[in-house]
Amino acid sequence: MSITLRQLEIFIAVAETAQVTKASKKLFVTQSAVSMALAELENQLAGSLFDRHGRSLLLNERGRYLLPLAKEIICQVSNVESIMSEESDTLTGQIEVVASTTIGDYILPYLIGAFKRMHPGVYINMLVHHTRYAEKLVLNGTVDVGFVEGPVKSPDILIRPWFRDELVVIVGPSDPLGRQKTFRVKKDFKDTRWIMREKGSGTVAIFREKLKDYLDEIKVVMEMGHPEAIKKAVESGVGVACLSALTVCRETENGWLKTLKVEGVDMKRDLQVISRKGQVMSDAQAEFLAFCDVMSTCSEGRACLSSPWKLQSLLAKHSLQKS
Repeated sequence: MSITLRQLEIFIAVAETAQVTKASKKLFVTQSAVSMALAELENQLAGSLFDRHGRSLLLNERGRYLLPLAKEIICQVSNVESIMSEESDTLTGQIEVVASTTIGDYILPYLIGAFKRMHPGVYINMLVHHTRYAEKLVLNGTVDVGFVEGPVKSPDILIRPWFRDELVVIVGPSDPLGRQKTFRVKKDFKDTRWIMREKGSGTVAIFREKLKDYLDEIKVVMEMGHPEAIKKAVESGVGVACLSALTVCRETENGWLKTLKVEGVDMKRDLQVISRKGQVMSDAQAEFLAFCDVMSTCSEGRACLSSPWKLQSLLAKHSLQKS
């Protein structure tokens, strides 16, 4: 018997969730169907793909080798299906996009990938900069549209709310704060060593605005220009940080980091789409923005998007709701 696409989809789901139960719920199949497909795949490949730890299934060396190959196969099949089914889709054009760091690194790549599978004739170029510089690029016409997380000041910018995000305090697995359920600002802020994003970052602007009453006591031990660097520093025990919950999905799922909601302070923020006032949108630009609105119109728009497979599930559910 040959390996089937369904077996690979089930393998990917188990790898992403680390449990048969969660994988079955994600794929809307029974647990026995998941277990059977996984067993057949391991039998066909002449060896196990996971190490069993209690109820958890963790990828072993063979499984880690197979995972990117399986994802690539599923992606290529999806591309073929999309292209071959687009008999009447002639949408073409070029879209220049700028995104602030969190959005550009953790959200838009998945959306752009999904949009490109639907409209292969549209070319999308994305730059990633902090909010302040992203606003400048939109104003001077270098890009068509921006996706930002920080405050925008220019009166010549049209601002459209996108969806809501939340900043959380992230701590390392051995940090004493990790034993708490929340970050207690009045008790914990003064003695905390902070790792901060660079000046101009939308995350920093929101952090300073939300916690402005406590900034006289802040102890900044390091500033870094990218969330990935900050996460590694927190993991190593240098200090704690405040980042978007969207940036740490994989780390929290794997137990590498822990997130704490800030007690008594609303750390939610609105992610925004910005463009120049008076700008005429092309058909491709308008279609892309409408597509990105799935993040706000779906009830799960604020879900933890730690992989493109979760986004595909979100898009599929949205399509069913519209039909």
